[in-house]
Amino acid sequence: MSSSLHDTPRGAALNRRQFVGGTAAAAATVATGGFVFGFPTTASAQGQTPEVNAWVVVQPDEKVVIRIARSEMGQGTLTGLAQMVAEELECDWARVTTEYPTPGQSLARKRVWGNFSTGGSRGIRESQEYVRKGGASARLMLVQAAAQGWQVPAAECTASKGVITHGPSGRKTTYGKVAAAAAKLTPPAAADVPLKDPKDWKLVGQRLARLDTADKVNGQKIFGADLKLPGMLNAAINACPVFGGKLKSYNAAAVEKLPGVKKVLAVGDNAVAVVADTWWHAKKALDALPVEWDFGPHAKAQQAEFNAVLKAGLDATDAVVGNSQGDVKAALAGAARKIEAVYAYPHQNHATMEPMNATAKWTPERCEVWTPTQNGEASLAATATAAGLPAAQCEVYKIDLGGGFGRRGAVQDWITQAVQIARQMPGVPVKLLWSREEDMTQGRYHPITQAKMTAALDAQGNITGLHMRISGQSILAGVAPQNIRDGRDPVVFQGLNNGGGEAMIGYTFPALLVDHAMRNPHVPPGFWRGVNLNQNALYLECFLDEVAHATQQDPLALRRKLMANHPKHLAVLNAVAERVGWGTPAADINGQKVHRGLCVTHGFGSYVAACAEVSVSADGKLTMHRIVAATDCGHAVNPQQIEAQVEGSFVYGLGAMLHEECTVKDGRIEQRNFDTYRSLRISEMPKVETIIMPSGGFWGGVGEPTIAVAAPAVLNAIFAATGQRIRELPIKQQRLRA
Repeated sequence: MSSSLHDTPRGAALNRRQFVGGTAAAAATVATGGFVFGFPTTASAQGQTPEVNAWVVVQPDEKVVIRIARSEMGQGTLTGLAQMVAEELECDWARVTTEYPTPGQSLARKRVWGNFSTGGSRGIRESQEYVRKGGASARLMLVQAAAQGWQVPAAECTASKGVITHGPSGRKTTYGKVAAAAAKLTPPAAADVPLKDPKDWKLVGQRLARLDTADKVNGQKIFGADLKLPGMLNAAINACPVFGGKLKSYNAAAVEKLPGVKKVLAVGDNAVAVVADTWWHAKKALDALPVEWDFGPHAKAQQAEFNAVLKAGLDATDAVVGNSQGDVKAALAGAARKIEAVYAYPHQNHATMEPMNATAKWTPERCEVWTPTQNGEASLAATATAAGLPAAQCEVYKIDLGGGFGRRGAVQDWITQAVQIARQMPGVPVKLLWSREEDMTQGRYHPITQAKMTAALDAQGNITGLHMRISGQSILAGVAPQNIRDGRDPVVFQGLNNGGGEAMIGYTFPALLVDHAMRNPHVPPGFWRGVNLNQNALYLECFLDEVAHATQQDPLALRRKLMANHPKHLAVLNAVAERVGWGTPAADINGQKVHRGLCVTHGFGSYVAACAEVSVSADGKLTMHRIVAATDCGHAVNPQQIEAQVEGSFVYGLGAMLHEECTVKDGRIEQRNFDTYRSLRISEMPKVETIIMPSGGFWGGVGEPTIAVAAPAVLNAIFAATGQRIRELPIKQQRLRA
């Protein structure tokens, strides 16, 4: 049996203490080539069933193990991908379980599992074809093995729910009985593996329960912070609070004799850590450790300075064009009327409930890391670099994530730190766990931007030209500068592109110019859930609402007029408008008048729209009553998961709109915990109604797109309620008035 965590049968009575004991036994195999969170790639000495192919193992008891390379961090990717493999495999869904392959195994097998990266809502949409072919290929091999046993043509055999039937004779067998024989066959070439027509799907499109829910509810699920290994020590770390600063000195002697302390050590050139028997002992000693920092060139940086730089960029001449059609300058020059507004979006933290953590064990011959990660291959690369070893002598065992949102993807700094600590304690597994304060002050933040929106109107109030100037931070400049071409970061223009792609603008203007003045503060950026679509949708959708009201047009009618050439955008917009009854007054709630706001966008391959219903009391209290959201993601793998994803994305997006902001004082992030960086509370959450309207023909994402329509829909509803335009987030900075 595989030692994967996912192999425990659902419902089995395995508590955390039993898991730790089991892990201790399994850990003994690590040094001899076994895996605690992986699996051998061939039948083991213990008699493990050989794989049918890289994606499928069928055991003699008919249990089907489906291997999932992408990470599960609450979004349901694991279940959705398993559904697609099982669809083509024609197995019994009730017998399906999953396990993670490791990036080291994938590397050794020429990346047979493809991309391990889980971000940008790409988990399903970018791997759907080859994982489905993995299931279909395994089915063909199992049927072929049965046919050979019966000495009949495979074309005379069919498979359903793990049972193979020979049509002419009526003979039957099961996958479990022929799996060993199937494993000896040569897999068919991918080009020779047909896939089902969507009209024939039985599992894909169904509201199947998630495979990981029970384990999370009953406490069996192990996250990185839970992991224990024999002889494991614990580390707490403190990096220079000013980005770009260095560690100058520390007095290890002051804490070395404190309870449980094993070692005090420098980590890289900007951090110091304490290793102890328990994390709490390590943390208390770290808090008491005298440290001197070299804060570097940004020690006096202030938020007001950043804001001023961004404001100046709104009128600078060094902007790079992202989208251009027609002659905007001429349209503005000849306009009967111009409307202008400036918006601003702050730095924000990912604020995952589980802080960054990794357990590392280093020897001169091998380095192993156990960690929650959005990208196992990136974690393996970071491990090898920090370990000073070839990747073939390293391994990463992926654990489910207690939140990711982009933080555990492109930047693998916590992995590097864990391995650097382990190198100084050879042969000892050391678990590094960041404190909440460390997690908040050493983030990779949502980029800070401002936008100046200018519309040219004719005498009838029609838009003849639109200029959108974005001033602010580039994620790629901080994460992958090699992808900047001629000063242009293409990610900046999410949701504002023409000519196809995964983030297209949904309007046609006679003249359009979208450009970007890149201004990068020293605060490092990262891919925060929804990325740049969040602020771009806010800027465009709130400004169009401004234009509609300034020209006495209905906001829905204006959008429909501009969407004549964008039928899929229009379809989701119409769906939410119809559901809420746009054009008829909303019913009062508790004596409060309810007002509505709209938003529509396209991102991560999906078309999404929202209508928010809110009220604002006489004393300025905002109540968000309902949000209706429509999603066209092309193919809907699991409608239940899509609904959960939409609801969860509104939690994330509305929390950011109401409360979340990171500011800089003296070079460092001021917000250090949830007392100063509030998240959305249950009492603030509106009812969410999800309309799933897959039009087919493409694969879109569902984890991130609807985050972007959350804030604009509510802000437009607030204006309808109060006549007050909010152009700067979070709302906590504003005083609402009824």
